[in-house]
Amino acid sequence: MKVIFLKDVKGQGKKGEVKDLSEGYVRNFLLPKGLVAAASEGNVKQLEHHKQSETKRKDKEKADAQELAAKLGEMVVVIKSKSGEGGRLFGSITSKQIAEELEKKGIHLDKRKIEMSDAIRSLGTTTVKVKLYPEVTAELRVQVSEE
Repeated sequence: MKVIFLKDVKGQGKKGEVKDLSEGYVRNFLLPKGLVAAASEGNVKQLEHHKQSETKRKDKEKADAQELAAKLGEMVVVIKSKSGEGGRLFGSITSKQIAEELEKKGIHLDKRKIEMSDAIRSLGTTTVKVKLYPEVTAELRVQVSEE
């Protein structure tokens, strides 16, 4: 019996796949639990329409991420902090503080998307990577100046 998987089923198939399985397994286990639907003509067309809309949505998200990456590449975030002798900061600048400064400029960015190997602990300009989408990363310049 041909079925369309509505959810991932371990050892059988992933969501959205169309497979031919034994009728007893489908009728007694998969259908009652709502894991599959019969692969009728209408259901297959609906699945393909859903895949197309999902692809369009992902393409739009990627385009938005690339646009934001270009915007971030031109931007310099200025953060003021107290510092001591030799340009060392009292404390450090974290991804949370960078995200808050971007928020003030009208760019909503999750602090977890800002990739920093270590917090910024000195005055000057530092380049920080921002992962916006799986294949889209941007470089943001962060300038730390004395308060």
